[in-house]
Amino acid sequence: MEVAVHIDALRSEGELMAAAVEGSDPGAPVPTCPEWAVRDLVRHMGGVHRWATGYVAGARTEVGGPGLDEIVGVGPDDAELAGWLRQGSAALVGALTAAPADLVCWTFLPAPSPLAMWARRQAHETAIHRVDAQLAASTAVDTFAPAFAADGVDELLACFVPRSSTKLRAEVPTRLAVRCRDVDAAWTLHLDGDGVTTVPGAGADAACTVTGTAGDLYLALWNRAGPAALAIEGDASVLDLFLERVNVRWS
Repeated sequence: MEVAVHIDALRSEGELMAAAVEGSDPGAPVPTCPEWAVRDLVRHMGGVHRWATGYVAGARTEVGGPGLDEIVGVGPDDAELAGWLRQGSAALVGALTAAPADLVCWTFLPAPSPLAMWARRQAHETAIHRVDAQLAASTAVDTFAPAFAADGVDELLACFVPRSSTKLRAEVPTRLAVRCRDVDAAWTLHLDGDGVTTVPGAGADAACTVTGTAGDLYLALWNRAGPAALAIEGDASVLDLFLERVNVRWS
């Protein structure tokens, strides 16, 4: 997806999240983040937006600088949560929009460029936490455009999961195939004791093949919905292993 598309998604997802926060009790629990109340979710997301803005706007080439706790400080009062969230989102959108295409700064996931990585990562970070906010507010969860959802699945499976720090390992090597029903996109994860290698396409020799709409896969694989909407063929324990071990908290 183009950088501009990710920036537009960040903008719209940030507004949807802020709107959900406005209709919530700040102390309400977030079902998909059991350790957080709504105010914690907002402080996290607003902090991440400001943290990312520091790298993009400052063209910082090394990891470091203020951590989230320092960036957030005491955080906004409950009455100011939605506005504070909007401010951070708008600042990040502005920084990404103003950044040159050849921006050089620190990144932590593979991407065509630093600008592409930050726009993509923050669009999906915000989208997933928007879902958290809507679930906490007990409102309807807005659906995702299939192409955007498939892009989020790709980021997870091809960029996050194969990192050396992954907890997704299998003592006995196995394969998990993931296939979108409404978008031409599929992946096969090769799991062994060293970690994960992800290749495009749904391998016919996978021990487990999971099929669903891009939106359903996006929510399920990011642990925001159960797998009930997915079609599971083969050894379901391979999918269970994925859902148990892959829990990306932030960034």
